Amino acid sequence: MKIALYAGTYVKDKDGAVRSIYQLVASFRKKGHEVVVWSSDVSEQDSHGSLKVHRLPSVPIPLYPDYKLGFFGSVTESELNAFTPDIVHISTPDIVGRRFLLYAKKKKLPVVSVYHTDFPSYLGYYKLGFALGPVWKYLRWFYNSCDVLFAPNDIVRQNLQRKGIRNVEIWSRGIDREVFHPLRRSEELRREWGAAGRTVFVYAGRFVLYKDIEVVMSVYERFMRDGYGDKVSFVMIGSGPEEAEMRRRMPDAVFTGYLTGTALPEAYACGDVFLFPSTTEAFGNVVLEAFATGLPAVVSDIGGCMELVRKSGAGLVAEAGDVDQFYAHCRNLLEDIRKCAALRQKGLDFADGQSWAVVNGALIDRYLALIERRRIVYIGE
Repeated sequence: MKIALYAGTYVKDKDGAVRSIYQLVASFRKKGHEVVVWSSDVSEQDSHGSLKVHRLPSVPIPLYPDYKLGFFGSVTESELNAFTPDIVHISTPDIVGRRFLLYAKKKKLPVVSVYHTDFPSYLGYYKLGFALGPVWKYLRWFYNSCDVLFAPNDIVRQNLQRKGIRNVEIWSRGIDREVFHPLRRSEELRREWGAAGRTVFVYAGRFVLYKDIEVVMSVYERFMRDGYGDKVSFVMIGSGPEEAEMRRRMPDAVFTGYLTGTALPEAYACGDVFLFPSTTEAFGNVVLEAFATGLPAVVSDIGGCMELVRKSGAGLVAEAGDVDQFYAHCRNLLEDIRKCAALRQKGLDFADGQSWAVVNGALIDRYLALIERRRIVYIGE
């Protein structure tokens, strides 16, 4: 099987969506399938080995300069023609994704897309709620033009179906248990953080409003106001446009910057509780990563993170945006050591059952079935 894969971003470890794409590409290749990747956002530092990755011309996205908007031209079409794919995989439904979709339709190839990120939910945070109607109209056309749209869980599938999108199936997410493991915990790193003997609350993700970082900052301030400054530490993993404001309001927090490789799971494992109030997650890869490194999670009741916590029993769920509830749950885990330990074990048990080999193996079988079905239809015509 030859897979043409378009991803808006193909920078290793940039976010949970990209880590999922990297794992999928690795699974395809381990099974002997051929993949070529096209992306507008490719790092010079990433080594792709024998994998062919085409960089598209691009410009930074307004309001979101860390990500890029690419362009599909005659060179890209020639590259696709030379590759002669059997199926087209589109990870981002942007203007380049649209061109890949139209190319697949023209060539009568099966085409699939993946709902990695709940982009429409970002609009309200940028006061662009008026654009929701047109955005969903476009997404309905785009996804309904694909043979299958893969959602990460049943909550997202139901939300998409309510928006009038058909052919939605589940592709869950896995975890590499050799990388994300509690044995990476380092007392030396905790001492560097000034966190020895403290309960460490970890946040990992973009420092942007749509990740509900206001809740994180408010919970921190509540702990400091209530006299817990010598009992807790906050570790912020990531970067983003709101970092200066976060540093101002969280002066004693540790800001690690953007972590890659083994530094990321080590930082997780050195924490005690994962605080992630985002309401805009389709799946919540960071929550699964936290479980796998031994952290129970406190999450919002909106989005994919809630489903992970409820399936695993490895955390607590608060009402979206309710600082009082988030603070109460964090206090509970700080003060009830036995409960925290029980939730930690549930998270580890859950992560053990989420291997990429099983998750991606089922997806690869589905792709082969789509190609065979299209071949039979094409012969029939």
